[in-house]
Amino acid sequence: MSATVAVLFGLFGIAVGAFGTIVGAGGGFILTPLLLIIYPHTPAATITSISLVAVFANAGSGSVAYARQRRIDYRSATLFAAAALPGSILGALAVGLIPRRAFDSLTALVLVSMAVWLVLDPPGRPRTPRGRLTHRHFVDRAGHTFDFDVPLRRGVVYSAGVGFLSSLLGIGGGIIHVPLLARALGFPTHLATAASHFVLAITSGTASVTHILDGNFAHARDIVLALILGITMAAGAQIGARLSARMSGVLIERLLVLSLVLLGVRLALASAGVM
Repeated sequence: MSATVAVLFGLFGIAVGAFGTIVGAGGGFILTPLLLIIYPHTPAATITSISLVAVFANAGSGSVAYARQRRIDYRSATLFAAAALPGSILGALAVGLIPRRAFDSLTALVLVSMAVWLVLDPPGRPRTPRGRLTHRHFVDRAGHTFDFDVPLRRGVVYSAGVGFLSSLLGIGGGIIHVPLLARALGFPTHLATAASHFVLAITSGTASVTHILDGNFAHARDIVLALILGITMAAGAQIGARLSARMSGVLIERLLVLSLVLLGVRLALASAGVM
């Protein structure tokens, strides 16, 4: 890898890390589709390996930033992470069984489906979760107060499925987890992004170790690229966490929808051989 390419990937990593932290998705939903487009002949297992290492660095850095802001609901997030762990391991092992073209199409389908869901269920609509609820009360470092009720058992079930799908696709899970937390479980958007990052750091780290043990880092280039993206995305996460605190929850969700549509359509066209 030349110095110029390394610098370009570094700048790319900072941008992806910042944006991924703003929307609470860890950047994997941007990184994986773009790596699939840049490296059309690389096995899906290698692409997801690189992406998940970078997502782990980004999510870990973002979690530290959110912890400083006192926006992580540790009780809920720890339960969700524990539920997602088995699926994250299985997903990392299963990705090698999927042909590359089918993997590209599946990733595009998931991204576009998420965008459609978010469009049909507009941001800002009041969320009233049902079932057995646990009340949560938060006052963050800036003095903002959050009072909300969470169906923890339902969140555990959702997280188990998210762990598998996110690890399988190498997208980390935040892209699915944040909307679920905010729309189905009643989390305020800013706390949803913080909790998602905490869960993401644990599950993507576990999936990364699984990929390493499974031998999916076949070339030195893959290791170097994962390290460059991991370091720069971690730096970008600090920027994103600060910007997120200044944005409204509605704006964060709209940015998420726009990015999903653009990436999903672009990847679908690439997998179809159009672009």
